[in-house]
Amino acid sequence: EKRTITLVEKNGYCDSVYINAAKIFQGIRTKKPKDRTLVLYGDDSVFPMPTSKDEYPQRVSYELAFNALKYQDLLEEILLDSSVYPCQSIPDELTSLLVVMLYDLQDRKFQAREIFDEEEPVAEVQKIEHYLYSFRTKLAAALARCRIKHDALSIECILPETIRKQEQRASALPLCVWINTFKISLQDVFSNLEKKGFTRVESVSEFDHYTYCMDQHCHDVLLFPSSLKEELLNLDLFADYKLILQ
Repeated sequence: EKRTITLVEKNGYCDSVYINAAKIFQGIRTKKPKDRTLVLYGDDSVFPMPTSKDEYPQRVSYELAFNALKYQDLLEEILLDSSVYPCQSIPDELTSLLVVMLYDLQDRKFQAREIFDEEEPVAEVQKIEHYLYSFRTKLAAALARCRIKHDALSIECILPETIRKQEQRASALPLCVWINTFKISLQDVFSNLEKKGFTRVESVSEFDHYTYCMDQHCHDVLLFPSSLKEELLNLDLFADYKLILQ
């Protein structure tokens, strides 16, 4: 079960993640003046905040919510341009869920979500998913029109310049990884990484793809190139929580 981390990320999420992300997005979304408000959001009482002891669902819920926030204007434009919104059968209280799930659907290239059996399905998530997927052709066409209008090769190019610069700075930062010394020793980590083809260097200035270094101040923290995030999450060390991405 632990080894499905990356798989889940590529094929959609469990229903509770969407609900949690919608709740977070509802609280952080950009509120526009009434004369510019075309997409209506209800109050935030419809979704109780799920409680989870698992760090992974919490992390991806926040990632999903903040991605929806980042592209809120684009996602609302797609909903309106495709005539998918407004819809009488979807109350305003579910608009946050609609926006969050639309972001995820386009991120999956409008492919169907893989269904997981670990938990009970959530009726609201099932309803929004079926609704969006039934209009996936119109939504994809609306997204294409938005990209043409903005002369953008990808949705990232539609972001304001200030946000794009923040994204570039963030993507250049090294990944910080904590060694869970309750489960594994430093030497065993080094040995395991060496077997996987990683080379230990002295500092981030020496990074060259499959390399890593020790943090100068924390003896149980490793630094990796940011480009390796997906590959690192596939390692058994991460699946077994012996290494934890910060």
